[in-house]
Amino acid sequence: MNRTSAARITGAVLLATGVVTALSVPAFGAPAAPVAPTGSDTESYPAELLQAVERDLGLNADQARVRLASDQKSSELAEQAKASLGDAFGGSWIDQASGRLTVAVTKSGLSVSGADTKVVQNSLTQLNGTKSVLDLMSAPASITSWRVDEKSNAVVVEVNKNTRDAAADKWIATAKGISGAVQVAEVTESPTPLYDLRGGDAIYMGGGRCSLGFSVSGGYVTAGHCGRAGTAVSGYNRVAQGSFAGSVFPGSDMAHVRTNANWTPRPWVNRYGGANVIVRGSTVAAIGAQICRSGSTTGWRCGTVQAYNQTVNYPQGTVRGLTRTNACAEPGDSGGSWVAGSGFGQAQGVTSGGSGNCSSGGTTFFQPVNPILSRYGLTLTRG
Repeated sequence: MNRTSAARITGAVLLATGVVTALSVPAFGAPAAPVAPTGSDTESYPAELLQAVERDLGLNADQARVRLASDQKSSELAEQAKASLGDAFGGSWIDQASGRLTVAVTKSGLSVSGADTKVVQNSLTQLNGTKSVLDLMSAPASITSWRVDEKSNAVVVEVNKNTRDAAADKWIATAKGISGAVQVAEVTESPTPLYDLRGGDAIYMGGGRCSLGFSVSGGYVTAGHCGRAGTAVSGYNRVAQGSFAGSVFPGSDMAHVRTNANWTPRPWVNRYGGANVIVRGSTVAAIGAQICRSGSTTGWRCGTVQAYNQTVNYPQGTVRGLTRTNACAEPGDSGGSWVAGSGFGQAQGVTSGGSGNCSSGGTTFFQPVNPILSRYGLTLTRG
């Protein structure tokens, strides 16, 4: 498409606040193909569901359909067994290799049609009662979790062996005193909360604030003037997020932030007050097209594309290749998402700077996203 010739603009400012430019997942082997239950209906499942099962469980499409149907019947059978056995019910589980259901019972001679049975010592009611008591106990940090494990007929307490201390041992001793069903398993990591990466949300660098641009594999993109390579970043909730893996400013205004395992890239942009925008691609919008942006100071604002390939002469240095719009923005919106197209699903770029504000209007420039992806070899997270 036609692009405007480069022009030098003075008086524009960067839109960052206080920024000085400068469940672990186990591996699965491919299980044996499950056998379809007699008379099962391996109906057509949504493609997204089949793809996820194929990807994560190592099954092909036919195996996935059979396994889903088998699991459904096993789940229904387990509920029926729980209701009919009462206090003799010790739990149930599906064998991952065969796909067959096993029902645990506390009395010999009991059987469940369509399932294997195993005689155990503790009923599920007893195990849940023990766990409920543990739930009332304040646990030290190295006690990472506790759960009812129906397959082992126990209440399993997990403790981080790298941080296990006297307080943890005392807690475990108390737990074992409550019931002989308590077992201990040592782990090497402690769980942490998981958070989503979403365009337009706030990011913090020391005393400064910018906005997240777009999720990519292993992190996200934002404006280069928000931080230099190595700058530590925390998310909208002030939880440590990662650090800048690369940054260019001036010349361009682009950066790549590599995040830690606590954060999951999502194909979302915060519409602030509306449903998240789903990012579908990065087709460049034509001059005159409607365009909207998301930022942590002024939220969701819209305008039109006015020019491409504009050179802007900031006080900190000249930046080339920016796109000009008449959508407003303010400090803190830097790095935030620009979207256009059907459903605003096409990623356009990240906020760089501008003039004016959202009270009186103004001009705002963004760094196009495709050059950022190209420079760092990144793949946009899409819905």
